[in-house]
Amino acid sequence: MVIKWHGRNYPIQKLRALCQINRRGVNLLGISEAAEKVGFRSLGVKLTIDQLKTAELPCVLHWRQNHFVILYKIRKNVFYIADPAKGLITYTEKDFAKNWFSHKEMHDGISLLLSPTPKFFDWEEEKGNELRWAYILRYFYKYRQLFIQLMMGLLFGTFLSLITPFLTQAVVDIGINTHNLNFVYLILIAQVMLFIGSTSVNFIRSWILLHISTRINVSILTDFLMKLMKLPISFFETKTPGDIMQRVQDQRNIESFLTGTTLSTMFSMVNLVIFTIILVYYNAVIFSVSFISAILYTAWILIFLKRRRQLNYKQFEYSSGNQTTIVELVNGMQEIKLNNCEQQKRWGWEHIQASLFNLKVKNLALNQSQQAGSMFINQAKNILITFLSVKAVIDGQMTLGGMMAIQYIVGQISSPIEQMVGFIQSYQDAKISLERLSEIHELEDEEPTDKQLINELPVDKSINMRNITFRYPGAGNDPVLENIDILIPQGKTTAIVGMSGSGKTTILKLLLRFFEPEKGEIRIGETKLNQFGYKTWRSQCGTVMQDGFIFADTIAGNIAVGDEFPDPDKLTHAIKVANISDFIEDLPFGLQTKVGAAGSGISQGQKQRLFIARAVYKNPHYLFFDEATNSLDANNETIIMDNLQEFFSGRTVVVVAHRLSTVSSADNIIVLDKGRIIEQGTHYELTCLQGEYYKLVKNQLELGV
Repeated sequence: MVIKWHGRNYPIQKLRALCQINRRGVNLLGISEAAEKVGFRSLGVKLTIDQLKTAELPCVLHWRQNHFVILYKIRKNVFYIADPAKGLITYTEKDFAKNWFSHKEMHDGISLLLSPTPKFFDWEEEKGNELRWAYILRYFYKYRQLFIQLMMGLLFGTFLSLITPFLTQAVVDIGINTHNLNFVYLILIAQVMLFIGSTSVNFIRSWILLHISTRINVSILTDFLMKLMKLPISFFETKTPGDIMQRVQDQRNIESFLTGTTLSTMFSMVNLVIFTIILVYYNAVIFSVSFISAILYTAWILIFLKRRRQLNYKQFEYSSGNQTTIVELVNGMQEIKLNNCEQQKRWGWEHIQASLFNLKVKNLALNQSQQAGSMFINQAKNILITFLSVKAVIDGQMTLGGMMAIQYIVGQISSPIEQMVGFIQSYQDAKISLERLSEIHELEDEEPTDKQLINELPVDKSINMRNITFRYPGAGNDPVLENIDILIPQGKTTAIVGMSGSGKTTILKLLLRFFEPEKGEIRIGETKLNQFGYKTWRSQCGTVMQDGFIFADTIAGNIAVGDEFPDPDKLTHAIKVANISDFIEDLPFGLQTKVGAAGSGISQGQKQRLFIARAVYKNPHYLFFDEATNSLDANNETIIMDNLQEFFSGRTVVVVAHRLSTVSSADNIIVLDKGRIIEQGTHYELTCLQGEYYKLVKNQLELGV
């Protein structure tokens, strides 16, 4: 917002990356660092209101202790705020202080003062790759023949409705005035035929629309999911499930707007033009009244669009939180009940419902205000037109049938105007949805198509981590790993041990390319890891992570992930290595038993054995195990570790574990402490050293006690 104030543009996704955004949002330090990277001088300060009045504007304020706003003007003790959640708002000094001060007893607030440097005006503006309507309309191009049929149906329907007022006038002016009952019969038969024709056209149009909308909906959603699956894993570390699910709903809003509202509005606009011409032919004065009321009606509706936009964003925010909370309640029910926090979690959900209710109240109030004004304009117009029509009949300027025809025509004109207003509102909602989808489509793919990547691993498959420093996204976070060097020889087993939080799992995530290191490089042989394609690298990596996922699929489908038709021999081998055959044989349908969300529940130990079987089935060169046996009983662990030792032969293995039985046979053991390597060697060497490794395992080995 401040960048735009100074007349420049910068892609929002790049700014978010510079701010080091994570699931908790951003902090003032992150905003400050991002501002300086794009050419601002920044200064974080605590100011009184009098000091703030002399500060350079616009500046960033910490607001209500939960988000940030822009103060862009102060005039006559009125404070002008740009709030991302609410838009442009003004506050009196008293209300401003209440929102800005951290505590009631304090008389200063936190501010970030920003001033552009020459560097700010030197960089070349970048244009975002945001979605445009032209991109969305490409989905409709392949169905152009069906759209032509729809348009023909619309024109035919318009023609049928065009005949109706003339038939009505004919019944009154000819049939009734001349007492010609046969003519009335003829007109009524014509009206029945018109009704049948119009209904048939509408039915056919509905079927065509269903066909088009369903196919387009699937196409847009498929492309969205394809884009989502091309994004780096780090993206999903900064987004909640509810946030992503709401964006799925956004694409449905766009599809609904294009296939429903737009087409019906086009049909109405054709009616509007034709019936307006007819109304001018009947009575120019009545046309003028109708035209002026239409302008007033439209202007009244447009007044409310800005407020509707603000409520739409609030709706998205609360609905996203609601989705995330429901997923959390369902998935975490076991922990909720074990910790007796049912009431607390339910109250948390009810708090969101209260916010949603308040939002619905505001929506209803807004809609009623809008509706009251529009109904008043419409009723006033109808009364005035009725008066003018009756007066014209009394004065002999119009027949009774003509008056009835005009009433029908005015009704046909009013309906398109109301639809046009609805179209404007739907367009606003669809445009907001398009903006939110653009945020996803603007992100760079994990493997950009214009980047040349190596698709084959070198002969030397050893891993070399050189001078690696890494910290998780979020300004001010301490490094998790700091200047570490690790050599993982090809065909050897390397174990990493250490206290919780020492950075063991982070090393695996860097090797699996969840994230890129902040400093240093990872090489495979003599080639940098980031020069290999992600799919190429991961196809050679078998993983067992602490937070692995069981799909709602069969046992076979969960082991042979990615294979539609699992290889029986590989499946049998994987089951044998993971020692899971007894468990599978006890299941009612064996390998075809459904597990996960759609089937029977399984224990943590059984899950870990499934994960091990999944890694073995993949038959990769590299194996990365993160506490792969911590949920197994001693007997199963012994059998599985013996089986794995044979499987490890000739493969490069990295094992993160606390249990001695998992790491004692490793060719090299690395001991981490607070992101640094403090010891390294074989089990025998480290035990003789009697350092940190010795302390970690002495209770298991019963050494020196």
